[in-house]
Amino acid sequence: MTLTKKQTKQLRGLANSLKPLFYVGKNDLTEAAIKQADETIEKHELIKCAVQDGSGLTAKEAAAQLAEELGADVVQTIGNRFVLYRRSQRDDVEHIRLVRE
Repeated sequence: MTLTKKQTKQLRGLANSLKPLFYVGKNDLTEAAIKQADETIEKHELIKCAVQDGSGLTAKEAAAQLAEELGADVVQTIGNRFVLYRRSQRDDVEHIRLVRE
């Protein structure tokens, strides 16, 4: 699913107040890290991630790689942080209602 400009703008606004829930460290994106990110995005739908100094990846590279692995959309990338969105399949999660064009 590709996000429209209005939806991206809405999600960027929601992500503004979020703290990073997932960190990419010196081991970059291992299977365990991807599994943890998958569980986190399933619970929250919208997650902010940070790339730490020891990592060999830039935030753009990490965002693209992680989004591809998780089937998520990259909402934005600023500095060493990036935001991902994926609609959760769980019923106990409060879903984000996206605007329509």
